[in-house]
Amino acid sequence: MKKITDNKLTLIILAMILGLAAGWLLKPAQEANHEEHEHQADSTTTWTCSMHPQVKLTEPGDCPICGMDLIPASQASTSSSNPMTFEMTKEAVALAQIQTTKVNDVSPGGELLLTGKIQGDEREIATLTSKFPGRIERLFITFTGEQVNQGQRIATLYSPELMSAQTELLEAAEIKEDYPQLYQAAKAKLRLWKLSEQQIKDLETSGQVSELVDILADQSGVVTQRNVSVGDYIATGSVLFNVINLDKLWVLLDAYETDLPFLQIGNQLNFSVAGIPGENFQAKISFIDPVIDPNTRSAKVRAEVTNPKQKLKPEMFVNAKVTIKSNSGSSSLIVPRTAVLWSGKRSVVYVNVPDANPPAYQMREVVLGERMGENQEIKSGVLLGEEVVTHGVFAIDAAAQLSGNFSMMNRPKTSSMEVSEEFIKQITAVADAYFQVKNGLVKDNLDEVKKSLDSMEDRLAGVTMNLTTEEAHDRWMEILEGLKNAKNSMISSTEIKGARKHFSTLSFYILEMTETFGLNKEVVYKDYCPMAFGNEGAYWLSEQKDITNPYFGASMLTCGEIRETYLKGQPVMQLGGNPSTPSVHNH
Repeated sequence: MKKITDNKLTLIILAMILGLAAGWLLKPAQEANHEEHEHQADSTTTWTCSMHPQVKLTEPGDCPICGMDLIPASQASTSSSNPMTFEMTKEAVALAQIQTTKVNDVSPGGELLLTGKIQGDEREIATLTSKFPGRIERLFITFTGEQVNQGQRIATLYSPELMSAQTELLEAAEIKEDYPQLYQAAKAKLRLWKLSEQQIKDLETSGQVSELVDILADQSGVVTQRNVSVGDYIATGSVLFNVINLDKLWVLLDAYETDLPFLQIGNQLNFSVAGIPGENFQAKISFIDPVIDPNTRSAKVRAEVTNPKQKLKPEMFVNAKVTIKSNSGSSSLIVPRTAVLWSGKRSVVYVNVPDANPPAYQMREVVLGERMGENQEIKSGVLLGEEVVTHGVFAIDAAAQLSGNFSMMNRPKTSSMEVSEEFIKQITAVADAYFQVKNGLVKDNLDEVKKSLDSMEDRLAGVTMNLTTEEAHDRWMEILEGLKNAKNSMISSTEIKGARKHFSTLSFYILEMTETFGLNKEVVYKDYCPMAFGNEGAYWLSEQKDITNPYFGASMLTCGEIRETYLKGQPVMQLGGNPSTPSVHNH
């Protein structure tokens, strides 16, 4: 019995040991499964907004900012290597309805669009009056808008005064042989009362005084106002009707202050009216109002047009186009006005980055010229043929600002300093000599390099230091010293290999000069060769887009890449440290 009990106890202990072992073995697997589940939870798709990439949610829905449908983060825009460039997804571009237009190079002119109305020519307004007193017995013009022709009967009057004048003429006619002066005076009195020669002749022929006398129109036109009725007693000079001749009309246009510099008397304009579709009319500007309307901030521009068939009616709305000329007198770059965002002293456009995937748009500061109708002249900041955003530009800028990118209201600091145009012209001459030095190294021609360095020395001496002041002056003196030292080191080099080492330092200061003050050139390029000087890399400034490597010459002529593009008048932003340092190749 005891043996059986001992065996049972042994079995129980053995079962407990086996249970603990099984539990220990199963525990890591459960933890592993738990960790795997957590990993799967972490890998849940993140949802974001194509217009507001800062929004990141763990499930699909609507953007809490704009209400747009969220998309997987894998479809959202990614940050570009250039902080001035903002990338968007194709979905965001479609939703923002972004449209672009190429920068055009046009002759110094364009079309100015103006609106206005047709008005009657004030010089053609007249009044039909009574030249003698009397009572209106009959009217032959009874409503406004009726056409009146010169010599037409417009009213019949009963006038006792005119009857007396007629009697005087008949009596004077009987004694005209003895008193011709009296006879002529009696006829002159009737003429002054605007009786026609035929009426006077009929009076003398009949010898009968007429109680009723017709008033004849002495002006053709359309009746604009009737002032009398049958039975009215009128005095001498009373206005019976107001009329206007519509064979000549005025086109009155509204021109804003910014439009006035382009308008001159004699400018030809073409205009159309909604009431006569498909037909265009021409006129010439005859007057420009010298006073600006304080309420509309515009001035009236008047053109004269003939209207023999009277198709044109007063108060018709007019859309006119005026061919204008730019005051610059040369061809210029223009973009639609909708492409420009203006904020105080700054103006920016967004330029489409070609072949970018996803679509990308680079913010550029531009210098504005004259406004030419619906177009805006751009003096600097864009290149011919580039595409600027003309519709949806606000959407891009707002999205860039909300996502923390640089935008119209959030610009990086600039390393550029304002100096005079004369100073920029002088340092551009220095840059031209530098390009000759660079081209000499490209050709592996040390003699040409040194000859170009002599030219560069003369141009450095020709820079007037007094053209810069304060901080700009101090900065130029630092750059000038660096340019001179690098130039002298290159001149003392006996081999082209040594000249190339010092050319790296010269290029550093030329780049500093370009970024700080700018050049009077439409575009120059900052190039980089990563293999120069044992893969240390080196920069240089080039006046041409094609790579021609001055550090290798013919052996590796096209080695390199464009790192930055400097446009005329565009400030250089401080987007990070300048990797081109003068100490790299000072051996």
